[in-house]
Amino acid sequence: MDTDDLSEEAYVAIIIEAEKLTHDLTLHFGVLSSDCEDETEYIQKSRELAENLLQLNDFDLEDIFWGNPPDKDKLKVTLNKIIKNIEKVSKIPIDKRKYD
Repeated sequence: MDTDDLSEEAYVAIIIEAEKLTHDLTLHFGVLSSDCEDETEYIQKSRELAENLLQLNDFDLEDIFWGNPPDKDKLKVTLNKIIKNIEKVSKIPIDKRKYD
């Protein structure tokens, strides 16, 4: 799937929230969509990605963000916000979500 296939709710919850911090974070969540069959799988994998990124040390963050990691505290706040957003989106039935 592609990020264009996401509901507006999922797109704002994950992609837009990531973009608020850095485009590099957005890229990680965007590329993830190509490995997913549907929005449900994408949401699950996005949560896993956010949780995994929270566990990385400074060296790994440097590597993941191509030598330009965001501020670690701001990254933590953003990833926790994405996780909370995912929880909210997951509670919305798929047929009640808005699609373009």
